[in-house]
Amino acid sequence: MAKRVHIVEDDESFRKALERRLTQAGYDVAVYPSAKDLLDNLPNDGELGCVLLDVQMPGMTGPELQDRLQLLGSILPIVFMTGNPDVRTAVRTIKGGAQDFLTKPLSSEELLGAIERATAGYEAARVSKNALSTVRGRLARLTPREREVFDLVTRGQTNKQAARTLGCTERTIKAHRQRVMEKVEVKSLAELVSFSARLGAIEITYGK
Repeated sequence: MAKRVHIVEDDESFRKALERRLTQAGYDVAVYPSAKDLLDNLPNDGELGCVLLDVQMPGMTGPELQDRLQLLGSILPIVFMTGNPDVRTAVRTIKGGAQDFLTKPLSSEELLGAIERATAGYEAARVSKNALSTVRGRLARLTPREREVFDLVTRGQTNKQAARTLGCTERTIKAHRQRVMEKVEVKSLAELVSFSARLGAIEITYGK
């Protein structure tokens, strides 16, 4: 499957030149003359690719579009490009998660290198996002009381300690723990703790 590059650029001649260059390089290219056009035709996170985004555009700027895409939950990587490099803007966009910040005019080597780095990073992010979705789906099966037991047990409390914390019998905790393990699809306490650690690590990296 060809990698898809979404070009958001208000300068028509430059936009067409980029489209030709990337098409010749084997990319599947979509073009948008404004940030609004991209939002009206929001790219699918399921396709491998990136957004090639101009900084300064009429209406919504590139950094503003970056903020909007983050709010919408998009994980498509963004490569910024500008004819008027500004350190403050570059720092802001990179801190906001942009993969690169390029200065026009762009050499083919520089452009294609940035796109390849962005799409390679995106593949890893997409795998992690799918893993997070799977883990959250299993966790969502738990009742509120089962979630309390899950939290206590995976933090190291024994059945006896958890029973004291929740004001119930040790037998009840054992029954809850068994149902928790069945619902999140693990077979041992060690796997349950590993499941909890994996959830925490992914959420720290990719947000809750």
